[in-house]
Amino acid sequence: MAETDSSAWLERAMEQWETSLLRLCYAYLHDEALAQDAVQETFLKAWKNRDRFRGEADEKTWLNRIAINVCKDILKSAWRRHQAASLDDLPEASVPFTPADDTVTRAVMALPPRDREVVLLCCLQGLSGREAARTLHLPRSTVYHRLNRAQRLLKEALEEWYHES
Repeated sequence: MAETDSSAWLERAMEQWETSLLRLCYAYLHDEALAQDAVQETFLKAWKNRDRFRGEADEKTWLNRIAINVCKDILKSAWRRHQAASLDDLPEASVPFTPADDTVTRAVMALPPRDREVVLLCCLQGLSGREAARTLHLPRSTVYHRLNRAQRLLKEALEEWYHES
């Protein structure tokens, strides 16, 4: 890929996928600044490794996988382990959440990590089960199993809340 082609690719990819990746990274990290750093690191890694992209998955799947790995690396870092952040510690949003939004968000974030990961990819990122399976390097049946389990857990967690609304 020529330098001008790679620069054009990077600009196009950032324009097309930055917002989506920022949502994914924020859901993983619960910190806007860390999420922005993770997105920048994702694009840097993708740009450095663009020649290794074989096209077996689509670009969105490839970038999501890189972003997930970057987020996992951040969460494993020694500095991050010493911080105990909760949703209560997040800064006020520019548009306040309604109680319903907060309840659903908390329920999703309380899911076991593997189930939460699949829900975030399929529901937040809009990936199909097939795309999520490629992103996570899992069989499709595993993705669907995790989605079903997450659905059951969320139904149990939100059933009382739903009937009160």
